[in-house]
Amino acid sequence: MKIAELFYSIQGEGSLVGVPSVFIRTSGCNLRCAWCDTPYTSWQPEGADLTLGQIVDEVKAHKARHVVVTGGEPMIAPEIVPLTELLRGLGLHITIETAGTVFQPVACDLMSISPKLANSTPKDRWAAQHNRLRIQPEVLLELMARYPYQLKFVIEKPEDLEEVRALIGALEADRSRVILMPEGTDRDRLRERAVWLAEICKQEGFRFSPRLHVDLYGNRRGV
Repeated sequence: MKIAELFYSIQGEGSLVGVPSVFIRTSGCNLRCAWCDTPYTSWQPEGADLTLGQIVDEVKAHKARHVVVTGGEPMIAPEIVPLTELLRGLGLHITIETAGTVFQPVACDLMSISPKLANSTPKDRWAAQHNRLRIQPEVLLELMARYPYQLKFVIEKPEDLEEVRALIGALEADRSRVILMPEGTDRDRLRERAVWLAEICKQEGFRFSPRLHVDLYGNRRGV
């Protein structure tokens, strides 16, 4: 399996923010988000080919009881199902971070689904493919039905909320599981957007998520 990075840090986003976790970041993605903060897993995939045994040994080297399988898009990674089954065998809490465009019968305790809004569409030759793939209602419904889930949306501007409302309405999603997070890879932009986004969360009853790892460490790899 091609792994972009494997590291021990704290969860920076979503309902488990602040929890010490081992991160397994697969390389490769079927989308091309304009604001992607891990281009080394999508626009220019890179990484090392590791066996499942090597990955598991690295995870076991850390004290964390939580593991996060992320990307790129981990659901397209070869051997993603046996990897999660091995992680389950270690007794770990498993979070899968996915855009919700592909289904795999993985072992998972929290399906962290981040459907990509129109604000993610690039302005280049990838635009048509990205728009065709970014929202897959049947896949989203299957993931939500099978696993404990959270729906995490990246918000760039207040107008993005119209699309969020429409999608969660179509999915009949539990609003308490909807999490809004400001788009940005630097502290100043995140703070600026967080101020008005927090107010929107108060009005709508959604959960607000910071990007804690950016606040603590800046926009860099391995954190």
